Amino acid sequence: MFDERVVLVCGVLDDNVGNEAAIQLMALDADGDEPVQLRLDCSDATLEAAFALVDVIDLLGVEVHAICAGQAIGPSLGVLAVADKRLATPHSRFRLSQPHVAFRGRPRDIEAYMEEHRDRLARFCQRLASATHQQAATIEADMRAGRFLSAEEAKDYGLIDEITRPDAQILRFPRPFGFRPS
Repeated sequence: MFDERVVLVCGVLDDNVGNEAAIQLMALDADGDEPVQLRLDCSDATLEAAFALVDVIDLLGVEVHAICAGQAIGPSLGVLAVADKRLATPHSRFRLSQPHVAFRGRPRDIEAYMEEHRDRLARFCQRLASATHQQAATIEADMRAGRFLSAEEAKDYGLIDEITRPDAQILRFPRPFGFRPS
């Protein structure tokens, strides 16, 4: 996949998955000027990992073409929304939802962490609003409600630019792919 300039982000976008994707994106940026394809299928994400990946995408010198093939839920929507070109397969689904968080510690520590989390969530909504041309208050309300969107609804919302056609080639494998008998 790396030779084809494709980066996969699948499952839960946590610090490990986000760091690996960031490293791959930066390496591909240094390796050439062709666009990089970022394929997303994320069932959830942490706000921190999503922000880290958003920051990397913002700093790259090459275009990032993001394709949601499956689902983008919670903060992973931010990664999709900031790409230069944003696509989705016809049956992709999207969910605006707040990230799951757990706090432990002394009451003052928890209170401080909650305040920081609210601030980061507000900044995330602002970033998503600027990418989708929605109002931040609309995004905040939709996240609190856990709003689901179809691919067509995500296009109308401004999360994606277009829906792929059934004959689209999302991932190209020009050389033999798979196992060969020895």
